[in-house]
Formats: sequence, structure tokens, C-alpha cells
Amino acid sequence: MRRWHRGLLIGLFIGLIGLAFVVTPIYPWFESRVGLFTLFHVRGSLPQPSEVVVVGVDNRTGQKLGLGALPREWPRSIHAKLIDELTRRGAAVIVFDMDFRQPKEKGADNTFSAAIARSNRVVLFQHLNGRRQPIEDSAGREHGMVWVESLESPLPIFANAARGLAPFPLPKLDAAVDQFWTFKSSARDVPTMPVVALQLYALTAMKEVAGLLANQLPEDSVRAIGENLTHEALTLRMLELRALLANNQQLGKQAADPERSALATMLLQLYTGENTRFLNFYGPPGTIASIPYQDVLLRSPNPDLGTLDFEGKVVFVGYADLFDPGQPDRFYTVFTRDDGVDLSGVEIAATAFANLLHNESLSPLDGISTLLLLLVFGTTLGAVAYLTPPAFGVPISAAITICYAIGVQFTFSHAQLWLPLATPVLLQYPLALVAGLLGQYRLERRRAHHISEAISLYVPAEVSSALTNNTFKAEHLNKVTFSTCLATDMAGFSTIAETMSAGDLAAFLNEYFEALAQALRKHGVNVTEFRADAIMCAWTGDRADFAVRRQPIMAALEANRAIALFNMQRGMSGSLRVGMADGEVFVGHAGGGGHFVYSIVGDCANTASRIEGLNKHLGTQILATGTVVASLNEFLTRPLGNFRFIGKTEALPIAEIVALREQATASDLERCEQFVTVRETFEKGEWSIAVALLEQLLLKHPQDGPSKFLHNRCRAHLAGNDVPADPSIIVMSSK
Repeated sequence: MRRWHRGLLIGLFIGLIGLAFVVTPIYPWFESRVGLFTLFHVRGSLPQPSEVVVVGVDNRTGQKLGLGALPREWPRSIHAKLIDELTRRGAAVIVFDMDFRQPKEKGADNTFSAAIARSNRVVLFQHLNGRRQPIEDSAGREHGMVWVESLESPLPIFANAARGLAPFPLPKLDAAVDQFWTFKSSARDVPTMPVVALQLYALTAMKEVAGLLANQLPEDSVRAIGENLTHEALTLRMLELRALLANNQQLGKQAADPERSALATMLLQLYTGENTRFLNFYGPPGTIASIPYQDVLLRSPNPDLGTLDFEGKVVFVGYADLFDPGQPDRFYTVFTRDDGVDLSGVEIAATAFANLLHNESLSPLDGISTLLLLLVFGTTLGAVAYLTPPAFGVPISAAITICYAIGVQFTFSHAQLWLPLATPVLLQYPLALVAGLLGQYRLERRRAHHISEAISLYVPAEVSSALTNNTFKAEHLNKVTFSTCLATDMAGFSTIAETMSAGDLAAFLNEYFEALAQALRKHGVNVTEFRADAIMCAWTGDRADFAVRRQPIMAALEANRAIALFNMQRGMSGSLRVGMADGEVFVGHAGGGGHFVYSIVGDCANTASRIEGLNKHLGTQILATGTVVASLNEFLTRPLGNFRFIGKTEALPIAEIVALREQATASDLERCEQFVTVRETFEKGEWSIAVALLEQLLLKHPQDGPSKFLHNRCRAHLAGNDVPADPSIIVMSSK
């Protein structure tokens, strides 16, 4: 698979993780609590809307007015005074976010009712009850449960005087408020408090709306909303409009007509839009103009408040304490203050009203677009993290994520469009980096492994590993160590080379070396150096370690069998010649002029090569110095005597390695045993006796090379040729 294919798959995997996360129940909480929180706080507070004011009851109101601490302890005549004062000051709509379902002192209630009627602009709160109700058949048996919601209006004396009644339920996610209803779906699409207030505020635009809808709804029916209807009639007309216009995309597009008035546009967007909207908070508690209840009645003795301006504004009245975290009507939001003060329900209602009036409620990206966005973002980021080197990939990925976050913040702040932020930045971005870098790491490891395998064809495994792991230093890999060196040569190579072309000869040698090298690798050779048709090997380690001497012998025996099979399969004659010696060698890089080979250098290697050549004179296959075979009794060996090679000053004891002792034949044992007596006689210089013994041995073993070699030496010495000064040392005159 090509690398860019893998990069695309990794990116697609990151994108699909984002898609899978979207459908989990954690996603809404994550984006709301983390993403939306960040967007609001980076944006900061907005200018307060000028069309809405909150008149708030706080923990000082009762004391200032000489009343009880809570409004339920007050006579309702005090609310009548507030209505009269707000009406006098020109408030366009007055909305009470208070519960007036229970009767109190009759005179005060009558006074309050009269004030509501005189004002003719008051909207009162309706309580919305929700409960599970069993479904029963005619016999009273239960067949499941159903969720039932019902409205409880204020006392009739108040309800009949009010211009509108409406509930204000708030959907919660994990105890937090982010949304509000415009029309409550589960309660027969009843309009909520901000919507009723907005409809009353925009009565002057109903004539324009009626003209637009003349062909779809009787104009009188639309225009009637602008008349002095009862609260029941107002709600009914609004429900008719909602039923007609709900999700009407064509009218929604017409709402954007620049020639239409702002209020008419707003009404069309309200009735054609979704039932739920996301709150676009203007800031922390108190951002919307908030005036203490008592200051309105006392005509603002507080100099910090300045002139109380209610002209043409919608006034929301309710609990709104900016100092008490324990106020009765509070909701956790993204702007809950560090001291625990939450936004009050009445300020949230005022926020919802202002959002609708200015079409500023948040618009979350739709589901399909969200999935596509996360898929594209994750795919791009994952592919970049995998396909570019880490030095570039990490900053590029970070830059893409930062640019995305800036874009999301910009669209949120300027277009009220809420795009996913937490999932791409905090989930997909780290996963893309981890997956991309891990993929690159595995790719580099795989490359290093392939390179190491390739290099290991030419140098030892530890050298190739050092080269591919960036730890290579020639001086660290050069070492002088104890070693058993093994030299091999192919008998009859010159004859073979004469009959083959260069290409055929190279192919033949590769096959030959492969058969030979497998036997050597099987027994843990440390260094292998190819020299034309020969191989020089070394097993390195501690001098006292028997394995350093035993493994080469095992390798030589197996290599001998492997080459015998190799020759037999090709109908060739000849055999493998092996020589072994032990001692200190230099193992490492040797060369110059910018070119090096990993080589075995030392007298031990040179001696092994001389011993390998001795096989030609003795007619043997595997020879070693006496120190190599010392104490290794599992092998059948035959000491052949002390040999001094050309250029050497010291003689070396040489032994033939015949076989594993457990695999030796009776003939092998007999031949080795009889040769001991012959060698001892030869070393004493008793040439005639040695000749007689050798002739007896050769009668039984006519192909025994060492016996032939000594027989020829004895006859030469008897003839007076090359008589040695020391009969115990065989001096070689040729390699």
C-alpha cells in the first residue's frame, strides 16, 4: 500500500472517530460545557440590548420597602404600584415572571387586577406541569406510561385582566441551561413568555404581516392579533399563525427582504423558525440592564442608576439578585460567576426576548454539516500528521487547528453560528498527532528493519542495527577480542571457474555460499567475511567460554555435510576444506580512501587460513589447532602432530576433527587409535618402523590422507631428503 493511501486511511480513521463521537450522549455535553463555554468567554460580553430591562427583586427589596423578605409575604397592591409606575414611564410591555396562582388579601388582589387591566400591556406567568401518567384500559389495567403537560394559569381575576399568559420552561443539559423554547411542542405548541412579549411588542408590524399572508390566512385573522384580544384569543391567533408558518422555508427566505420592516422580518422568522433556540447570552449576570424593584417604586434614590428610562421598552419583573448565590430563581449557565451567582430566570427570559427581537439566537450547525465538517477536518489533520515529517507535520497540524479555532470563534462572534470546537481541537487534533506520529514511527521502524536486513547481508547484525538506529560510530564497533576463526575453501574451484561464464559462476557461488552460510548462521557465527570462493568466520567471546570453540566445530561438521549434499545434487566432485584456530583478533572496519569493509584481522585469522590450506597436503577436510579442540570430548579428534607453516617461527599442534563421537564409526575409531602409535614413532625419528606401521594402517584404510602424508615423509627422510633436526615438528615448505 502506498504511503499516501495509508495517510488517507489514517486521516479517515480520525474523521470517523469524530463522527462516532457525535452520536454518543457525551458529545452534546462536551461541546456545550467545553466548546460553547470557550466561545462565549473568548468573545466576552456584548452591548446590552436597549429594548429590554429587568426589574429585579433582591435580598434588600423587602427591607427597603418595609415589607417581608420574600414577595409571597407582600400584599399584591405593591405590584399594582409597580405596574402603574412602569406604565407611567412608558413601558411597552410588562412581563411578570412570578407565580400568582394562590389568592391573598382580597382588597390587594383587586387593586393588582385593576392595575393590570388599566395598563393593558401585562403578561403573566403560567405554570407548566409535567408528569408521567399511566395508560389504562376500560378494566383499569395499565398499558404503559405517557408524559402529560398541563398549564396552570394565575387566578382568574388576574388572568382575565392580563393581555397575555405564557409559561417559560427551560430545557436543561446536565443542570445547565443553553436553550429556550419559543413554542412548547409537548404542550400543544403553546407560545412561551418571551414570544408572547415579543408579539405584543411588535403589534404595529401585524398589518404588514397580514398583507404578506393574505392568500394563506384570512387577513382579519392576522390583523386581529393587533386588536385588544383576551389572552385566550391572543394565544389562539398565535397558534394559528404558528401552525401555518412552522418550518415554511419559503417565507423564511422572504423574511430576509431588505424592504420589509425589522419587526415584520422578526415576526416571520419567529413563526417560521424552530421550536427551540440556543441562547446567545450577552454576558454574566447583570449584563442586561437590571434595576432593583425598590428603586422603581422609590423613584430611584440611588444616584448610580441615573434616570430610569422605560420608554418603549419591555420590562421583565422577577427574582434577580446579583449578589446572592442562593437566590430562589437561578440557573447554571456558561456565565455563572466564580462567586456562584447564576443568571436568574427573569434575566434569561429577557435574553431570549432580545435574541428573538434581533435574530441573535445561536444557530448550531445542522447534523449532516457537522458530520461532514468533522470528517473533513479529521481526514485532513490525520493525513498531514502522517504524510509530513514530524518537524513540519506537528506545526502544520497545530496551525490548521489554530486557524480552524479562529474561524469557529469568528463565525460565532459575528454570525451567531455555532460550529463544533471541543471535538476537533481536544479530541481529533491530539488523536491525529498520536496516530500520525505513531504511523510515521512504525513506517520508519519498518524502513529501518528493511535497511537493517539489507545491510546485515554484508555486515554483522549488531553493525546493521547500529547503522539503522543512528548509533553508528566506527570506533565503538571496532574491538580486539578472543575468537575462534574458521576459514573455508572450495576444493577444485579453479577447475569449476574455467568451465563457467562470469554470470553463471557468480550465480553458482551465491548458491554455494547460501548453503554454506546457513550452516554457519545456525551455530551463531558473529562475523562472516566472503573472500572470492572462501569464507573467513569468527565466533567471538570470552576465552573461558567453551561455546566460542564448540560452535565453530559444530558449524564445520554441518557445513561439510551441506556442501557434500550440494555437490551431490549437482553431480560434482570435490569437498569443503576447513581450518580453525583460536586467539585474539581485531574485528571491525578496515580500509581507507573513504571505503571500508567489516573484516577479521589478526594472526588467528591468518593461521586458520594456513590450516585450511594444510588440508590439501593431508587429504583431510576439517583441521584445527590443538587449543581449539582441547577438552571438547564430545568430538572424535585425531592429533596429527606439530606443524610449522611458512613464515611462522612456532610450530602448532594440529588435530583432525573426524566426527561427533556419538556418530563415529568403528572404522573411524580404529583409524584414530592406530594413528596415535604411528605418530609417536614418527616423532621419535624411527622412520623405518613408522613406514611399516603406516603400510599396515593403509592396508585397512587406503584413503586415509594423514597416513599417506606421513608415509611419504618417512620414505623421503629414509632417502636422506629434508631430514628434520627435530622429528617432532613437521616443517611445511609450501602453503
